[in-house]
This record gives sequence, C-alpha cells and structure tokens, in this order.
Amino acid sequence: MLGPGFVFHFLSMIVKIALASLLCGALLSAFDMSAAEVLAKVGMTPEHVLELMQKALAWALPNMVLGAMIIVPLWIIAYMLRPPRRS
Repeated sequence: MLGPGFVFHFLSMIVKIALASLLCGALLSAFDMSAAEVLAKVGMTPEHVLELMQKALAWALPNMVLGAMIIVPLWIIAYMLRPPRRS
C-alpha cells in the first residue's frame, strides 16, 4: 500500500521539478527569452499548443476509461484473491 514514504517521495519530486523549472526559467529570462519566443522559434503559438493539448486529452480520456473498464475489475479480483498478509 501507499505509505508516508510514498507521499514524501512524491512531494519531493514535485518540489525538485518546480525548482528546476524555476532555475531554467530564470536562466532563459537572463538571456531575454520568453515562452512565446521559444514557441515561435519552433513554429508554434500558445493557441496551437493549447489546441494540441485539447486534442490529446480528447483522444486519451475515452481510451483511459475504456481500459479502466477492464483493468479495474481485474485488479479488484486479483486483490480479493491474494493471500492474507502476516503481521
């Protein structure tokens, strides 16, 4: 099961990603670069990125639900049939 170690590890990972993003953003800002400029250099706009994210979500969400309809019941059955733990 998920314990306090998992929560600490997860939160630690989130903080590390946030700090790395902050440092990278500060470094790029020191070179007078913005997110819009970086996107323009690769031929994209913020609106296009948002559109791509919406398309990805529209594709992924139904597939995740469909897969969960099979995986979740199998996981429940496997969980119920496993031997009891020793204390």
